[in-house]
Amino acid sequence: MATLLDQLVQKGLLDKKKAASLEYEIKTSGQREEEVILKHKIVSEIELFNLKSESLKIPLKQPSLDNISPDVLKAIPEDSATFYKMIPLAKKGKLLEVGMVYPEDLKSQEALKFLARRQGIDYKIFLVTPTFYNQVLQKYRTLRREVGKALEELETEIKPEETKKAVSETELKRLVEEAPIAKIVAVILRHAVEGEASDIHIEPTREKIRVRFRLDGVLHSSIFLPLRIHPAIVARIKILSRLKLDESRVPQDGRFSIQVGDNIIDFRVSTFPTNEGEKVAIRVLDPRKGMKTLHELGFRKESLAIIEEAIKKPYGAILATGPTGCGKTTTLYAILRKLNKEGVNIVTLEDPIEYYIEGINQSQIRPEIGYTFASGLRTVVRQDPDIIMVGEIRDSETASLATHAALTGHLVLSTLHTNSSVGVVPRLIDLGVERYLVPSTLNIAIAQRLVRKLCPYCKKKIEAKGEVKKLIMKEINNLPGYLRKEYKKKNSFFIYKPQGCQKCRQEGYIGRVAVAEVLKMTERLSEIILTNPSEGQIAKEAQRQGMITMRQDGILKVLEGVTSIEEVLRVTAEV
Repeated sequence: MATLLDQLVQKGLLDKKKAASLEYEIKTSGQREEEVILKHKIVSEIELFNLKSESLKIPLKQPSLDNISPDVLKAIPEDSATFYKMIPLAKKGKLLEVGMVYPEDLKSQEALKFLARRQGIDYKIFLVTPTFYNQVLQKYRTLRREVGKALEELETEIKPEETKKAVSETELKRLVEEAPIAKIVAVILRHAVEGEASDIHIEPTREKIRVRFRLDGVLHSSIFLPLRIHPAIVARIKILSRLKLDESRVPQDGRFSIQVGDNIIDFRVSTFPTNEGEKVAIRVLDPRKGMKTLHELGFRKESLAIIEEAIKKPYGAILATGPTGCGKTTTLYAILRKLNKEGVNIVTLEDPIEYYIEGINQSQIRPEIGYTFASGLRTVVRQDPDIIMVGEIRDSETASLATHAALTGHLVLSTLHTNSSVGVVPRLIDLGVERYLVPSTLNIAIAQRLVRKLCPYCKKKIEAKGEVKKLIMKEINNLPGYLRKEYKKKNSFFIYKPQGCQKCRQEGYIGRVAVAEVLKMTERLSEIILTNPSEGQIAKEAQRQGMITMRQDGILKVLEGVTSIEEVLRVTAEV
């Protein structure tokens, strides 16, 4: 039988020279033919497996995941499904439909025959793609099922009388070292990463432990655990984070890293004493999700051009502003990564360090020992930096030192807490920065919020009418001229509504994107700052220079089908 490489050559999808190179890679790497072809993106996965289906005369099948029930999954144990790359698809009487990634594999065939004989059933083989196989494999590994198994193991290890009394410190340490507790914590962490949660909350209540995941900015209850294992769960997390086990009266902060799949994931831990016991909040710092470019974060080309111009300057300040959790630090990291080159020295002062970036000198401030943003800034300028990032300008001393650094030949990046970009100037003045220094210091101010992105698989297109249409028209009328012309030609506007499907967990949204505005320092703005630096006057100048506001950016993203009108109104209501 011709190999898949041969068939691709015959169909003109691959030249002979490349085929020979791939054949050599297959022999020397130990990888399967399909894996190498897909790695090099010769054809799509579905095209390749359609070709394989024709070659083997085995139908390719991809039923709905919803139709594969837990009862069907029991037909093939998880270990066998993982090792032999085969999954149960459906069971009709005594006939089991089995999906196999490699049905030509003799060991897999023998294993399936053995399982069928033992259960007294017949089977029919179908071909499935690796992606579909992995999706079904995930169904074996549901959070409740995996934690349930670990709890069952724990039940057998705890004596009946121990469940009626408080757990002693000695018993707590024994429990923490036992596999079931470690397994429960590991499963919670892995599911958070695989489910793309940004945070995990482990909260004791009067009757049970509630575990919640934050997905796209919204908390969802994921599982409830017995209250009696709460001390052991918290202790296990404290051990991982190197926190004090015997201290539960005051908050503690720590972090740890573990491997999940092929990736090293960082977790930032905060414990907090409550009336019912210690609450644990864990921030999931997945570099694949957090380390994005400015374009991936959602900045428009107009804003990107202003940012690009600002970061080319050898000195001055770039300030990101907005409430907690709006993505300010992620934006600054994206800028730092653009600036991170061999010829520059970049030093950061952070609280805490979110992501580690190779080639950048990152420092964690420690206020409890007197190492603050202000004291750190005094030291940093003696480190011969070209670029300095200060996690946050919180007080007058830090504002003064950051301003001085920006004036003396350093590019300074930092964050502030204001509602909009036009609020940055009054805030700096409130913090004691002399009015005449602001124009010389500030290059740009970036304000942003995060909105949830509509699920591309189920969003529904509708025509904007009534109040929604009026709102859209109002923002369009205030857009810069070139954009206003483009949209004013239209008689009707179409927007999208969230629906909910399997892909988005019935939420209607997948992921988040920034709505942002970028205020640029100009000569006219400098004059306003020196005479009447009120937010109203600065806002007028911002409009005159053609700044797209957060609300306008959001409305444009609504018209582009990126997000919903409800999301934009939710995050820009106070602006």
